[in-house]
Amino acid sequence: MDAVTPAVLVLSGPVTRDEVPGLCDDVRELLRDSAARVVVCDVGGLGPSGLAVVDLLARLELAARRAGGRIRLRDPDPALRSLLRFVGLRFQVEGEVEEREPALGVEEEVEPGETAV
Repeated sequence: MDAVTPAVLVLSGPVTRDEVPGLCDDVRELLRDSAARVVVCDVGGLGPSGLAVVDLLARLELAARRAGGRIRLRDPDPALRSLLRFVGLRFQVEGEVEEREPALGVEEEVEPGETAV
């Protein structure tokens, strides 16, 4: 793997709660071995979306961040994407433009009569 090609972790499910720590270890190991700092998680084979899948992805993202990286989802079904949005989790999805927050101290819009901060 090089700095441009992220590592891929294929998740096929259903994933049991006992498997989650091992998958988190896999994410950390892939980040340690890759200069890309991103692990692509192929979630197309996880099966039905539910809170167990949300919990798994949240834990994988936390493990990746603690290791200095991120995860990116590949092939999430619409139900999973909706569920992630519903619970307030935002993941980068392969093939989508990354959303970025505006820089601190930058105000995007000012109401008439108000001064910019």
